[in-house]
Formats: sequence, structure tokens, C-alpha cells
Amino acid sequence: MRRLAARGAAGDAGEVAAPAAHSSDSAQGRSPSPWRLIDLCAIWDSGVYLPSAAWNGASSGVARRRLNEAEKLSSVREAQLKRLEVTRPRVLGSREQGRVPRMARKPPPPWVHAAFLLCLLSLGGAIEIPMDPSIQNELTQPPTITKQSVKDHIVDPRDNILIECEAKGNPAPSFHWTRNSRFFNIAKDPRVSMRRRSGTLVIDFRSGGRPEEYEGEYQCFARNKFGTALSNRIRLQVSKSPLWPKENLDPVVVQEGAPLTLQCNPPPGLPSPVIFWMSSSMEPITQDKRVSQGHNGDLYFSNVMLQDMQTDYSCNARFHFTHTIQQKNPFTLKVLTNHPYNDSSLRNHPDMYSARGVAERTPSFMYPQGTASSQMVLRGMDLLLECIASGVPTPDIAWYKKGGDLPSDKAKFENFNKALRITNVSEEDSGEYFCLASNKMGSIRHTISVRVKAAPYWLDEPKNLILAPGEDGRLVCRANGNPKPTVQWLVNGEPLQSAPPNPNREVAGDTIIFRDTQISSRAVYQCNTSNEHGYLLANAFVSVLDVPPRMLSPRNQLIRVILYNRTRLDCPFFGSPIPTLRWFKNGQGSNLDGGNYHVYENGSLEIKMIRKEDQGIYTCVATNILGKAENQVRLEVKDPTRIYRMPEDQVAKRGTTVQLECRVKHDPSLKLTVSWLKDDEPLYIGNRMKKEDDSLTIFGVAERDQGSYTCVASTELDQDLAKAYLTVLADQATPTNRLAALPKGRPDRPRDLELTDLAERSVRLTWIPGDANNSPITDYVVQFEEDQFQPGVWHDHSKYPGSVNSAVLRLSPYVNYQFRVIAINEVGSSHPSLPSERYRTSGAPPESNPGDVKGEGTRKNNMEITWTPMNATSAFGPNLRYIVKWRRRETREAWNNVTVWGSRYVVGQTPVYVPYEIRVQAENDFGKGPEPESVIGYSGEDLPSAPRRFRVRQPNLETINLEWDHPEHPNGIMIGYTLKYVAFNGTKVGKQIVENFSPNQTKFTVQRTDPVSRYRFTLSARTQVGSGEAVTEESPAPPNEATPTAAPDEQSIWNVTVLPNSKWANITWKHNFGPGTDFVVEYIDSNHTKKTVPVKAQAQPIQLTDLYPGMTYTLRVYSRDNEGISSTVITFMTSTAYTNNQADIATQGWFIGLMCAIALLVLILLIVCFIKRSRGGKYPVREKKDVPLGPEDPKEEDGSFDYSDEDNKPLQGSQTSLDGTIKQQESDDSLVDYGEGGEGQFNEDGSFIGQYTVKKDKEETEGNESSEATSPVNAIYSLA
Repeated sequence: MRRLAARGAAGDAGEVAAPAAHSSDSAQGRSPSPWRLIDLCAIWDSGVYLPSAAWNGASSGVARRRLNEAEKLSSVREAQLKRLEVTRPRVLGSREQGRVPRMARKPPPPWVHAAFLLCLLSLGGAIEIPMDPSIQNELTQPPTITKQSVKDHIVDPRDNILIECEAKGNPAPSFHWTRNSRFFNIAKDPRVSMRRRSGTLVIDFRSGGRPEEYEGEYQCFARNKFGTALSNRIRLQVSKSPLWPKENLDPVVVQEGAPLTLQCNPPPGLPSPVIFWMSSSMEPITQDKRVSQGHNGDLYFSNVMLQDMQTDYSCNARFHFTHTIQQKNPFTLKVLTNHPYNDSSLRNHPDMYSARGVAERTPSFMYPQGTASSQMVLRGMDLLLECIASGVPTPDIAWYKKGGDLPSDKAKFENFNKALRITNVSEEDSGEYFCLASNKMGSIRHTISVRVKAAPYWLDEPKNLILAPGEDGRLVCRANGNPKPTVQWLVNGEPLQSAPPNPNREVAGDTIIFRDTQISSRAVYQCNTSNEHGYLLANAFVSVLDVPPRMLSPRNQLIRVILYNRTRLDCPFFGSPIPTLRWFKNGQGSNLDGGNYHVYENGSLEIKMIRKEDQGIYTCVATNILGKAENQVRLEVKDPTRIYRMPEDQVAKRGTTVQLECRVKHDPSLKLTVSWLKDDEPLYIGNRMKKEDDSLTIFGVAERDQGSYTCVASTELDQDLAKAYLTVLADQATPTNRLAALPKGRPDRPRDLELTDLAERSVRLTWIPGDANNSPITDYVVQFEEDQFQPGVWHDHSKYPGSVNSAVLRLSPYVNYQFRVIAINEVGSSHPSLPSERYRTSGAPPESNPGDVKGEGTRKNNMEITWTPMNATSAFGPNLRYIVKWRRRETREAWNNVTVWGSRYVVGQTPVYVPYEIRVQAENDFGKGPEPESVIGYSGEDLPSAPRRFRVRQPNLETINLEWDHPEHPNGIMIGYTLKYVAFNGTKVGKQIVENFSPNQTKFTVQRTDPVSRYRFTLSARTQVGSGEAVTEESPAPPNEATPTAAPDEQSIWNVTVLPNSKWANITWKHNFGPGTDFVVEYIDSNHTKKTVPVKAQAQPIQLTDLYPGMTYTLRVYSRDNEGISSTVITFMTSTAYTNNQADIATQGWFIGLMCAIALLVLILLIVCFIKRSRGGKYPVREKKDVPLGPEDPKEEDGSFDYSDEDNKPLQGSQTSLDGTIKQQESDDSLVDYGEGGEGQFNEDGSFIGQYTVKKDKEETEGNESSEATSPVNAIYSLA
């Protein structure tokens, strides 16, 4: 029998059993939210913690694990922390940045340094307001730029241009842009638009335009009423891939053995093209130390051989964005030789050159020229030095640095040692390098002087500053570079010098000091540090909060913990000024601290060893000058689970019955589960086995039953294990000697373990065997235990034959080993030997990475990255952690990375169901593991959009054919479709039928059971998340279908009436339901967006107010209690905005009344005119044939008409013309009657230039008699 040392509580803090508003993260194994991590770190600044100085109870397991790791880390890093404080005192949280203390405060406890370092390693970001929605919505915050395009933004001319700018703040910020330092008016350019709720610019070229017209320097401004944040200055350039100039190349004639350079001279592109050499038949040119391509793209021959003439040479340029390859006209070589035959046997001749008659010569440099040159490189970039030499035989190249060695960790040789690359250059890499080219004829050297300059880089980047009213603080902006960069401060995008003076603000070079800050001090400050090689721009806001204490965790939590364990009671809180927190037990007594209690600076209460008397209600009270808040935690202490009668090792004959006992004592309030393992795998309980609460019985034991059996007794808080070994013997054979007749037993335990031959990765273990007890020892099992990851748990290390008592054990780095040995014979296993002394191996970087890396979404906007953590034998060093990297697949974006101490990380704010490349690399204090392979993961799925083009066809009265297309946005892996359909005839509705289809099916045929009824079909797509938006269609109505009427006793809905406008519609209907019945109005627009509105029976009419002008809608009304009772589906269309305005005027009462009054007035005028004309009147018309009528003079002497009496005067109250003047009255005689042949003409100003003549018939009969009374029509003309 062996009890396993695997008993333990489910986390020292016990289990949170009541309200779990924030427990989903820890319950699902995800990393806590960012503010919870900040609560854990609670960045220390001279004894003061920042406002979120607490962590959530639901993530206490994660926090505790990180804290324990931090405590271990503190012993390793203590010296480095001290050096860090001496050499760089102005780091985040120091007196140079953050809060300025007003009085001396006590130094922090040691664990705070560890937590602080862990926070720097794991977070590295600015302080955030807690993610609690109620706090986020209430607290104001200046803008913060969260996403922006790179400084040098090169775009593909074939795509639309996207310049990113995202920001957050409360209230949400607005955005504007400058281009080339001038305001960029987006509204004036139809091609430019800005994304909604974002500052991202989109320049669309689908309708034409040249992308080059938009090149320039852009800068984004995000503004709300508390300040303005700035993006970097983004230089927009359009990728260019110019054509290669056409040229005719003559054959290159060269003597065998001479050097040769074939120049490429590619056309300049943006970015620069990739150069490679091939033959005209697209075969790559073989390169070696004799023939190779230089960094400038030229092809160098250290010496030309006759076989070089067998192919031609063409330079190719591949352009990145357009993915095009341009080929230069090929070079043809003509090699002059003293040995015209190209004998292949001479290629490997030890003296090939002399065999071909080529004179040997000393090396000379082809590139660079001369004996010395210089090169400048920027810090952080790669330094590439190149030396290409000619000579016969081909020279070898070697590299050296004057006064020191080459940096082995960063230097590597390329291009057959002709190039030296030093990655991530620093100032220490400056100096003189030289390359040595040598062959058997001699050597030559070229010296390259390297100067390392630096664009600005951060020493202290300004961080957001959150203060309470009256507090002091400072912003520090410290950068370095070569030459030394200058620092410029701005506030809300404007130079600080031109900002209004602020007596509470003092600028001291790279530091701004704030004293006695007030609410009005809120602003966004920009630090711009620059030199000739570049610039850095950082935003940091100053936010002044005045918030009374608030508790962030659920109220009245229940925490259950096992007796004698350690636990931590958390009380996350928030407030400004920073509240003080105190703990009380059972509502009385003094503040809990000291003895068995310890209160951490972040407010958490630790109980070092739980006892029965610790059970009770604990109250935490947070207080500041604005008020106080409190919360309670109820602690229950449970008895541990113990196996008090454990299974014993047994030896049984085949066919007998064996019983293994396992009796357990546990807390009666916890649910107990007893399970069994065989050989550490779950045991399958077959027909020959019987499992009871306190035993396991095996009937008819067979050889396959032999092995180890483990009883696992567990509750939701803890568990206990016990193991026994069952040995199955074959049928007893007749003894052949005296020894066989003696009783056999298990061997005695080995003893006197000794470790010798101690080495870094091995050790020799020697032991003295115990008594075999009449059964020869067949095997020895060596086990080990380590005290870092799983102290007290023994693991099998190796197995050896029973004939040996010494073995060399292979060990892993950085493991504190302890060994024991178990002897085995045919009866069973011995008890383990006493442990050996411990032996710790030295550390090393990890040689492997964690396995089973996965990326899966748990929500639609995240991706959870998980992996199997590495064990003690693969950690290889202290403080094992994991570098998690991820990026969108098939994009050019940079890798995102974070350092994680656990086995999972959640990436937030991801698009729905997109692929990501994921890498997880192990790292310890000795270094990083090998570069990991990429794994493809996916972000979370969402509900799919509606299936497209849902068609219902009815070829005959027996069948209905349905067809549809896949959703436009699957938002995940489609798992199928759900079709719901129901037959209806007026208000009679049949039973709904549900069909599920595979994701590839897009057709379905319904066999009609009733040729008279119609069918209503509802189709939706499904992903793992669930069913998405549905689309509804009905089968066509038969041509002779009449509107059925409901039976007197049937409930129905009819006479649905819609009165639409441009943006709203009034809906009414009739029904015969009882009072108080609820209805639902369902309407679907032409984009298949479905909306519903619940309605009370007495609430008619109902107005739909969220409609769009000119949109077509389908609508129905159904009973909320029975969706099958529905009105018929009707279709209506909202009017456009213009038509709506015209209709509104035409339907107004005042307008109709005005029109009626005008019509009545015109009628009266017509009657008056008719009466006046009836009285008679004379007017002479002079006989003036062929005499032109003056267009302006109405007098008689000009030949115009003479009207008698007052007929030529305008009527009183007559209607004016459109231009507001009274027109001259005219005769009702038509001018045509007086014209000759109707050929009158009008001049340019519209006047008549014909001649009046007297109608002949009228002249003979009437002379100058008066005309008859005019007609009413003529009266109308006169009014005109």
C-alpha cells in the first residue's frame, strides 16, 4: 500500500460558491482581465498604491499563483533590483514619474518588489480604469490613441487606401486630420470617408482617381472636451514598380581566369525590389564562393572559367506589392581560353587552373574598392558588411574586429563568408572591422570603419497620470539617441509655450510637475523627441478623479476552504483619493492584522492557517474623504477528505476473487466521489468487477488484471489518493527443488542509496538490494521527486534489470532531485527505499517549447490561446514563463506578444472567426527556448447572417421546391440549416414542422399534404454558437384563392392597415381576442433585417418609428401567446424624403382653402368681365394696310387701336402677371386675322414685327362699325 502525496485543496483561497459576477474568467481557466492584473501588481510608489489597489475574488487563484511565482523570483532577482534602483532610479512608479509623496512613508514589504517586477514583465502598460461597466460609463477620461498606421505607410496602388486611427475616451472622441500640416477637409473630397465611430480614413478609387495625388504626411487628432490626443505623423507613399529600360547588350568577352562583374542596375522601386539572377530559360544561376551575387544586386565572378559560357545571365527584380517580376535582357559571355576543350574531368582537378593554363594571381578587391571605407548604421538595425575579392585560385574571406572579438550572439556570415551581418546593432558594435582575402598567392585586407548612430528611443516614456483633487504628480519624457534628441512638450496638440498659463504646472526640461491638481487640470500632453534620424511621439493624459469608495466584487460571497489550509479573502475596491481598507470579523472587534492574519497593502486579508474558529462573516470597509463602502465575505471551514483504510498490495491466483478496500472520511456537507484508476488510467468497470462506496471487487482474476490500482476520493474542494499493486499468478506448478517449495514474498526494500560521479547532466546511483524472499528480483524501478513544481510527488525515472545495483541516471537542468528505488519480483513490489540525498543540477535555456498549442474563441470577439505547461524536467531553469505571440494570418502586421506565467492567454477585441498564427515559446532566467513553429488558431464564432436568395417555387399542387444560397457572412464553421414551416389557410394554422439540413444542402422539396393551404417557411443557418438571422417566405397563392373568413368562435387577426410616411408608419388591425391580449408586430425590410414590437391589445394604433425612406417592408401581426395565429403578410413602402414634403403641403387644410378662394375670385372676375363686355363698346380700326405697327407707341397716330370709353383701362382688382405688372389689354381679334398669310415674325426681343391689315370681308360689310361684344374667352385674354 502507498499513499500518494497528492492531497490538496482546490487552491489555497478555497472556493467561491456564491454570487459570481466576475468568476467566469477564472472558472473557465482564462486569464483575468487587465485591471485585475493591475490590482495584483498594485504598482508601488513610495508606499502608496494606485486607485485600483485590489484584485477580484474570482481571479484570486491566478493572482495567488502569480504572487507565489513572484516571491520565488524575488530571491533570484534581488541583486538585479538593487542595481536597477541605483543605476536607473527613474522608472515607472518611482519618484520621477507618478505620484509625488508629501511625507516620508515606510518602505514596501519584500514581496511588493517581486510583484512589481512581475507586473512590469507581464503588463508593461499604462494604468487603466477598472473594466466594470458601471465605472467605465460614469468616469470621464481624455482621449487615448489605441491604434494607428505605421509612420512610413506604403500602400498598393491597386487597393483602396486605409490610414488607421482609433482612440478611446469618455465621452467618445471625435476625429479630424491634417495633411502636410494643413487641415484636411474630408467632406470636400468624395473619394475620402471616415469610418463610423473611428478616425480611420478610407480613400476609395473604385470610381477612378490616382493614388499618387494623396501622397503626403497625415496626422490624426482625437478630441473630446477633456483634451486632444495625436497620432504619429504618417507618411503615405504609393508603391512603385517602374519598368526596366530597354537596352541591347553586346556579348561580354573575357579572358579565362579574369574577374568579371555583371551589373544589374534595377529600376528604383518603392520598396526596393528583390534581386536574383537566372538564365533566360528561367534556370537559377548556381552560386558559390567563386560566383556570387552582391548586396547591390551585381553578379561577381572572382575568376571566369570556360564552363561559365554554357549559359546566359539575366537579372530579375521582384516587386513586393504588385508581385511582379521584371527581367533584364540577358548577358552572353564569350570566354577566351588557352584550352579550348571544356574537359569535365578537370573541374575537380587539384590544380585545375594550371591544368587549363590559367595564370595564378594574388587577391584584389572587387567590392568595396580600395583598402578602407566607412559605413553608418542606426541602432537596432542590421549591419551588413561585404567584401568580394578576385584572384586565382578563388580567395577565402575572413572577418575580424580591431581590438575585440566579433559579437558571437549577433554576428553571422552570409554569401559564402563574403558578407558579415550583425543584428540589432548597439553602440558597442561601433569600431573598425576588416576583411582578409587570401589564397596561396598572398592576401589583402580592407578596413571598414563603422559608426553607430541612433534615432530617439525611450528611457522613460510618459504614462497616463490619474490623480485625486489636490494631489501632486509628474510626467517624465526621457529619451536617448545619437545625436542627443531634443524634447518638445505639447498640450492638446498645441505647443506648451502657446497654451494658457497654469499656476499648478511647472515644466522642467523633460519633466512636467503638477501641484495641487484640480478638475480643470485635465488635458492630454504630447512629448515629441526628435533628432536627424527620426522622432518619437507619446500621448499621456492627466485625469483628475473625485470618486467615493466603491466595491467591485459581488456582495456576500461564500468562500469554502479546507481545514488547516491557507486562504486569502479579497475585497476589490475603487476610489479617488485612494481609500484605506480595514477588515472586521462578525461585525465587531478591532481591525484584523497580525498573528494568524495578514493584511496586504492592496487590501486582501490572508489567513495563514485556517482553523474551525476562523469560520464566520468578514467585513471589509473602504474609506476616503468622500465616504465609505463595505462588503461582506462568509467563510466556511470544511473537514479534509481522508482515506483511512487504504487498499493493500495483493497477490492472487488466476480465477480467484480479489477485493480492494478504500474507506473514506469527508465533510458531510460536501459531495464525495470515489473513482478508480488502473495503471494511472481511468478503470473501466466491466462485468467481472463491482464498484461499491468503500471497495472494488474483481471476480475471476486474469493476467490482464495485474497492475496498480489507485483509489481517488474527491470533493469539490480537495481529494485524497491511495494506490495498491495487484499481482496475478499462474496455476501453481509442482515444486522441482527445495527453494521452490518455500513460501515466496515480496522483496524487502533496497537500502543505503548513494550518489556518486556528480556531473551537470548525470549522476550515478548505487544501492544495496533487500532480501528477495524466495523469489528472484526481476526489476528495479528508480523514482525521483523534485521540490519546485510538484513537491512530495514521486515519478518513475527509469527501470533496470534485477541483476544490477548501480546505474547512471540522465538528468535535466535545474531540478533539485531526490531518488528512491523499488524492487520487483513475481510476487509484487517492495516498499520504496528511503530517499537519497538531494542533488540540484545547474540551469540552462529550455530546449523545447510547450505542446498542444491551440487557439480557440470562447466568445465572438476573443481567442483563447492554451497549451500544455512544461514540467520540472523540461523547465531547465527558474521562473519558467511563456512568450505568446500572435498575428492575423496572411497579413503584414507585426507580431503581438505577451509574457504569460500560466498556461493560457485570452486575446480580446478580435474580429469574428478569422485565422491567426500563434507561437508559444518557453523562457527562463537563462534564456529562451528554440524558435517555435506557428500554429493556426481561430477567433470566436458568432451567429451567421441570413441565408441569401431564399426562393420558393411551386411547380405543381403536390410539391414545393425550396432553394437558397449560403449566408454572406457565415461568422464561423457552418454546421447546418434549420427550416421551420407551417401550413395555413386564412387564420387556420397547422402544426409547425422542423427540418435540419447539413451545411452543404441548399435545396429541399416539400410534399404537400393539402393542395389548398399555403405554407410559410422560415430558414436560418447554424454555427456552433447557434442559429442566426432567419428569412421568411410563403408559398405562392393559388390563382382562385379567396380570402377566407374565420368561423364565429375562432380567434383571428384581420384587416391590417398601414399608413406609411418616410420614416414612420401607423399600424392598425382588427381581432376577436379577449381584453388584455398581447400582440407582436413583425416587420422585415428589403435587407432581410427582422424586427418585432410587442403591443398590448388596447394600444392601437401603434407607430413604427425606425423606418428608412424609400424602403420596402413586409409586415404581419400575430398573437404573442400563439405565433400560429397571425394575420396575412402585407407589403408596404415608405415614401422618399422629397415626395413626403410635397405630399405634406398638398394635404394641409390652409393650402386647400387658399386654392378654393383663388378659384372663387377668378370666377367672379370672369363674370364681371362678361357683363361689361355685354354692354357694348366701339373702337375704330384705321385702315392702314402695309403700315407697320409701332411696338411701343399705343397712340392713334402710330396706327394702333382706339378703344372706346374705358375699355382700354385695366379692371379694378384684376389679376397681375407673374412679374407683378398689369399687362396691356388686347383686342379679342386674333392678330392672325390681320396678318397676310400668317407670316408675321417676332424680333429678337419678342415683339411682333408683322403688319396689320383689315380683313376684307369685314371692310365691305361693317366699315368702321363697332365690334360685337367679346366672348368670355376674350375677356380672359384681356386680363392676361
